[in-house]
Amino acid sequence: MSEEVKEKSMKDKKNKDFAKREIPRPEFPKRAVVTGGMPYGNKTLHFGHIGGVFVFADVYARFLRDRLGDENVIFVSGTDCYGSPIAESYRKLCAEEGFTGTIQDFVEKNHKAQKKTLDDYMISLNVFGASGLGRTAEIHDKVSDKFIRRLYENGHLKKISTKQFYDEKAGCFLNGRQVIGKCPVDGCQSEKGYADECDLGHQYMPENLIDPKSTLTGETPVMKSVENWYFDLPAYNLLLKEYAEKISKQKNVRPLVSSTISEFLCDPVIHIKNELTESYEAVKDELPGHELIQEKKKPSFTIKFKSLDEMNEACAKLSAKGIRYRTGKTLVPFRLTGNIEWGVKAPVLEGEDPLTVWVWPESLWAPISFTIAALEKQGRDTAEWKDFWCSKDAQVYQFIGADNIYFYGVAEMAMFMALQKGENKVDPDEGEMQLPILCANNHILFLDKKASSSGSVKPPMAADLLDYYTAEQLRMHYLGLGLGQRSVSFQPKPLNPQAKPDDADPVVKDGFLLSNVFNRIIRTCIYTCQKYYDGVMPVGKVDEDILEEAKKAILDFERFMYRFEFHRATYVLDSYIRKASKYMARELGSADKTEDGEQRRHALIQIFHTIRTAAVLLHSMAPEGTEKVLEYLQLDRSFWSWDRIFDTIADFTNGEDHKLKFLEPRVDFFTKHPSQFTAEE
Repeated sequence: MSEEVKEKSMKDKKNKDFAKREIPRPEFPKRAVVTGGMPYGNKTLHFGHIGGVFVFADVYARFLRDRLGDENVIFVSGTDCYGSPIAESYRKLCAEEGFTGTIQDFVEKNHKAQKKTLDDYMISLNVFGASGLGRTAEIHDKVSDKFIRRLYENGHLKKISTKQFYDEKAGCFLNGRQVIGKCPVDGCQSEKGYADECDLGHQYMPENLIDPKSTLTGETPVMKSVENWYFDLPAYNLLLKEYAEKISKQKNVRPLVSSTISEFLCDPVIHIKNELTESYEAVKDELPGHELIQEKKKPSFTIKFKSLDEMNEACAKLSAKGIRYRTGKTLVPFRLTGNIEWGVKAPVLEGEDPLTVWVWPESLWAPISFTIAALEKQGRDTAEWKDFWCSKDAQVYQFIGADNIYFYGVAEMAMFMALQKGENKVDPDEGEMQLPILCANNHILFLDKKASSSGSVKPPMAADLLDYYTAEQLRMHYLGLGLGQRSVSFQPKPLNPQAKPDDADPVVKDGFLLSNVFNRIIRTCIYTCQKYYDGVMPVGKVDEDILEEAKKAILDFERFMYRFEFHRATYVLDSYIRKASKYMARELGSADKTEDGEQRRHALIQIFHTIRTAAVLLHSMAPEGTEKVLEYLQLDRSFWSWDRIFDTIADFTNGEDHKLKFLEPRVDFFTKHPSQFTAEE
């Protein structure tokens, strides 16, 4: 055997061994729905809405469109028009600022402002609807009616008489944020406990709220009995535990999601301070049967019950005796209806007085309503919504903040389980609701503090940030923060009073990869073609090492996107683009020094392949700049398709040299904000 044949044989074996060691590529669905959490209709969007949720949802939706095809991806969200936060904001606006419009006028104004901001950040929603406005409201009303009736028909709803806060001075029941107190859940330090949930997402029965006060009058409200429909959430405790265990092993579900869901699935328990042991001993025989749990070095002891009803009975007796306590994170029935006037009308199921749907449940199925609206807008059969939500080859991806995991990861999943086939049948043409994959981000802080529109630290408005940065600069910065791993601070230099004049702006710094490095690569290559080849891009064979580097970047990027590890995907791009910059400087620099036309042509062929690869990977993150790249390359839109992700430019031009669009001097593909240019520039 000749040495040449031996060498080829060894190389083939090495390549086969390498192929065997390659990490299997992730599998994506055939169709997908992407949703972004619904902002309340009582405000415009702040930086957290955009930088904590919408940018990530948009990047994933764009990535899936390139991968699956535009027609197979629907990206929806909308304004959450109902609920006590909106009603309370509207009341204050009328009382304190003399607003004379209707509550619908108030919400519509905010909805339009939200839509404009999303457009300005290039958030590519197929539909940004509104649960209480226009055609999407009409669709949402029908979906809500059908959803609740289906739960009722399948035996998952209970009519429960509960105590509700009533302000005697104002002469009305209080809903949601019209009452405020301290959260009763053990370990929670929130001072913003509302009617039946705190601002950290903990759920409890209204009568357990500590030191409640009416926001209408400041008075302590009384408790009056009311009847409402509740979803039997505690019945799904075991199934939810199995679900949390299952997703804890999925590579495309963050540990934050499964661990937070598990926290809400505790047994019904009450925690009592150790100093109240004697008081407990005096009343323990009057309580339902329970287990006493005492642990050394803990400031409180625990009494554990077999059921939620027994725990609630014990709570009532402890309260009657003046014994303070805290409850655990136990599943409680999930309220579906209320008596607030501004809301989706609930179906009358058993002749009860008309009720409205509580805002959180209807916002969980609102994406189904918006999917139907999106299909209608595209002129498609609206029955196709089942192909996106019920088919086993489809997947729904929901992007949310960590505070909302209870609603999306516990309540929504249980309700969707209740609609699945099995013991409880649904209509044959409905199919099974597939459980969405949640992508929950940790908190995005502002100057190291948690900012909130209702808190002491006010967040900057998303629209105002565009006075200092381009949308693509902010998009790249948010993606690189690593919110999937931990809470991270957003520290824009123009809004940071602690920043020194010589300090680098972290937002601008993250954008340098595009505005400086990648921009320079593209411009240099096109200007070189204009100087030496009359604006024609040389096309030819791409070297094996260049192809392998591109392949590695593609597969790494794909794997990180599948896992929602956006910050690591940006690292892949950073490394790949900077390596291309060094190659260009070395090879084109050498060709210019030696006036070697062959070396120049060869180098351009290699660099244009890296430009193509980087542009396709960047397309979801920086859509405006990358679309401009395609405009100047003058290739067809299949350029973006992942079906052709490993193709070279020769595959698009039939191997022939290709005319580029003329690039004027000083034209940028990825621009800086006007405020960032120096006087010399």
